[in-house]
Amino acid sequence: MSSNPLAMVLANLLGLFQILLVVWCLLSWFPSIDWYKQPFALLDRIVRPVIEPFRKILPPMGGMDFSPIIAIVSIQFVTNVIISALR
Repeated sequence: MSSNPLAMVLANLLGLFQILLVVWCLLSWFPSIDWYKQPFALLDRIVRPVIEPFRKILPPMGGMDFSPIIAIVSIQFVTNVIISALR
C-alpha cells in the first residue's frame, strides 16, 4: 500500500464499495428482501448505478448475472491504477 494519504483514502473507499457490492449480491439471493425498505433501498441506490453499465455490456444469461464480477475486477483495476499514479 502507498503511504500517500489520498491514495489510502481512495483505496479504502473503493474497498468499502466492493464490500457493499458483495453484500448486495448476497442479499439478491433472498427473494423475501424488500428493496423498497431501508436499509436495503439505500444499499440498492448506492450499488445499482455502478452495476447497470456493466449489465449493458454483459446482460444476465441463463438467470446468472456476471456484471458484479466484472464490476469488482474493474474497481480493483482502478484502485491499482490510482495507487500507482499517486505514489
